[in-house]
Amino acid sequence: MKTFKNKVLEATDFVRAKITDRPLIGLLIGTGLGDTADGIDKAISLDYKDIPHFPISTVPTHHGRLLSGKMAGKAVMAMQGRFHYYEGYSMQAITLPIRVMQLLGVKTLILSNAAGGINPLFDVGDIMIITDHVNLMGNNPLIGPNMDEWGPRFPDMSQVYNRKLTALAEEAALENNIRVQKGVYAGLPGPSLETGAEIRFLKTIGVDAVGLSTIPEVIAAVHGGMVILGFSVITNMNLPDRVKPARVEEIIAVAERTAPRLQAIMTRVAEKLPV
Repeated sequence: MKTFKNKVLEATDFVRAKITDRPLIGLLIGTGLGDTADGIDKAISLDYKDIPHFPISTVPTHHGRLLSGKMAGKAVMAMQGRFHYYEGYSMQAITLPIRVMQLLGVKTLILSNAAGGINPLFDVGDIMIITDHVNLMGNNPLIGPNMDEWGPRFPDMSQVYNRKLTALAEEAALENNIRVQKGVYAGLPGPSLETGAEIRFLKTIGVDAVGLSTIPEVIAAVHGGMVILGFSVITNMNLPDRVKPARVEEIIAVAERTAPRLQAIMTRVAEKLPV
């Protein structure tokens, strides 16, 4: 049986042979936000199913493609669709693409997700810049033997989301007349959505938005020495005093409507990055 390291190396060799530019920026695109990759020029597209050891996206709107090209003149690699713990994938499988990006030279990782808003000052369709997170998934991709050549045994997580990138994102939003929020994201395992009591608990511990992804990839990226910028698109509101059912179709629709605004911010951030 092949080790996780060998799987990562084989996947990396396959992708390296197919692309023309060494990517410095990685993009990980969430539910309903696949069109944010439209800003990539001359993209080379690889289906996940063709890449050795890559998982397959099973969630609607996750296109299942790895793109390589240029955004604002910078070499980028974008994942159109991610993998989730609730799909039955291991933490290692979820983070395998991050390790591939790391070995290909990615230094900056920009992630997006669809999330439920808990902060009552937020509104559906808002874009939240993630300033910190709470891992409530009950697992961690770094559990097990440490790959010393990939990163330290105990990576510091005190400043996960880069403040300079956050400032760049705020500037980009202002230049495009886009309102943004900032806040703390919590990741749950899913796939069941939150109960009213869970929403009240999340609000009590200082969470502004909640979703079912992102944290495993972020932890792996921090371990790998990447600097990180994260976005949550607020696709529905989870207010403890006004709990109402969330429909996945509506969540996807809001994310798709918000994608052009998020793309504008991400493109401007890529343009401003000194890489």
